[in-house]
Amino acid sequence: MSIYMKDLSRPRRATEKRQDLLLQKISDLELKIPGTRLEALVNELYRELENSGITFKPRAYLSDEWGCPQGVPVIGIPFYLADPELRKLEGKLTGIEAESESETLMYLRHEAGHAFNYAYRLYKKEEWKKTFGEYSQPYGEAYRASPFSARYVRHIPGWYAQKHPDDDFAETFAVWLTPGSNWQKIYAETPALKKLLYVDRAIKRYGKIPPAINSAKMDRPVQKLNITLDTWYETKSETKHSRPKLNSIIGSDLQQLFPGKRGRSAAKVLLANRILLIREVNRWTGLDRHILDSLFDELLLTAESLSLKIEARQKQVRLVSAAAFLAALATNFQISGYFIQE
Repeated sequence: MSIYMKDLSRPRRATEKRQDLLLQKISDLELKIPGTRLEALVNELYRELENSGITFKPRAYLSDEWGCPQGVPVIGIPFYLADPELRKLEGKLTGIEAESESETLMYLRHEAGHAFNYAYRLYKKEEWKKTFGEYSQPYGEAYRASPFSARYVRHIPGWYAQKHPDDDFAETFAVWLTPGSNWQKIYAETPALKKLLYVDRAIKRYGKIPPAINSAKMDRPVQKLNITLDTWYETKSETKHSRPKLNSIIGSDLQQLFPGKRGRSAAKVLLANRILLIREVNRWTGLDRHILDSLFDELLLTAESLSLKIEARQKQVRLVSAAAFLAALATNFQISGYFIQE
């Protein structure tokens, strides 16, 4: 369980307002998209689709996470994005900051790619399979990315296009759709250009005709999330977090990383920079943020147990070193499945 969860998820440690919020059922919060800033972002997506020659507008609804139900052309949006207080709570209770407006638009474009794929059953067509692969291949949350591969576009951090052929298409669609992406120039002379050109042809062919699939069946809509917020976050933490296996030698590594004899607690400095470090290591290594979050917890506990220090004049240098250290561990995990091989 994340240190954030240990410290903040229990109602008795929260403010009175937050305590009341955590004890409410999600379905009772009366969350909705209309009238919120989220509605403006969804409408921005619709304008981008229309300006790109796509008449299809996938229905957006609030759910427990981003996603399209398999084969259904709708967009599920995390419920916490519909309320400013819940956005703040998400970052505090998970250690992973809620999506900004620009990030939300990136995810909306990605999910619109899934929806377009499903609406016109592109994944069943031979050209799609030859371009992206078999849709039927196993879909797992964990995947090992090949950073900087020119075979894939770059959109959502973490080399997300490499997760599955369906995500490869959705990411390619999102890059094609993004205003000013300049994809023709950026991806010129790369294998990814073939995929972008397929999207371009598919939209010219299907963009103006009614979808083959009109189902709007929603997966885990917010109205059916009949659990309290604190229970939801506890369940989410237990599902996403497991303690990584680290060798005791990691203590020696951290002592080299933070050799100071005086100054601020290294654990506290790392904690203050947690969101930035995890986000950037995820961006460039592709390792899942929740795995990184668990790794970060273990490093914090070790640094605290050893009473490691950071001298004020060395703070930036040590944070750069910490980022490199985290990236090295993450890369080792991506390659071998272990942070530290015994």
